[in-house]
Amino acid sequence: LYNGATRKLSVQKSTICEKCEGRGGRTGAVERCPSCRGSGMSVRIQQLVPGMVQHIQTTCQECMGEGERINPKDRCKACNAKKVVRERKILEVHIDKGMEDGQKITFSGEGDQEPGIEPGDIIVVLDEREHEVFKRSRHDLIMRMELSLSEALCGFQKTISTLDNRTLVITNLPGEVIKNGAVKCILNEGMPQYRNPFEKGKLIVQFLVQFPARIDPAVIGKLESLLPPRQECMIPDNAEEVVLQDLDPEQEARRQRQHREAYEEDEEHFHPRGGVQCQTH
Repeated sequence: LYNGATRKLSVQKSTICEKCEGRGGRTGAVERCPSCRGSGMSVRIQQLVPGMVQHIQTTCQECMGEGERINPKDRCKACNAKKVVRERKILEVHIDKGMEDGQKITFSGEGDQEPGIEPGDIIVVLDEREHEVFKRSRHDLIMRMELSLSEALCGFQKTISTLDNRTLVITNLPGEVIKNGAVKCILNEGMPQYRNPFEKGKLIVQFLVQFPARIDPAVIGKLESLLPPRQECMIPDNAEEVVLQDLDPEQEARRQRQHREAYEEDEEHFHPRGGVQCQTH
């Protein structure tokens, strides 16, 4: 979808039998079905109760709903009087740059053929696979880039491999601090626009700063001398000392869901549905 491509698609389709030209047999061998008089349907009468009947319309078993029949000795050997044969056809699917997920490519008149009926179309629906680096948002591409704390504070140079095998170099100068979650973009490096491939969207880069798990106490003083001073905290006499603990958001959500389900089960047990039953005096 970024570079454009051509894919070969194998399809099985019904086509008019060339040997009998869609007649089902030799010329003049086809006759109208005498049982249904060419309608393809037969009507039978079924008695429901004495004095009441119903008419039931069913497919004619003589001609199997075709309205005509062919003597077995005159039937086309290639299609066995079915007038069509199954064949395999290879379609070339041209995917233009910038096409989107769910976009349709139509092959007009390439559907199943039947005598006397205009063939339908074959419609190919594009299914966009997820990419391990880039996420698409219309004309833009979004990616995440991890930075060490030193890179975020002191500057960095990094490369990005594009979907057309080019290498982009991005530079952040020393002193230009990148915050965790910061978002920047590169113009004209996103997805090509459909039918205007020289125009591209933005490549959006979200930065994730990786903080160290622990810091050596011996270097804390040096860090404090280099960083802005900590804000002084005024603690009142009646303050309570508490402990910070690690919290896993997924585990917490699962715990709350289990608690909610248990609560709903208790509510169902003590207050069954169906309304309040009143005693009649």
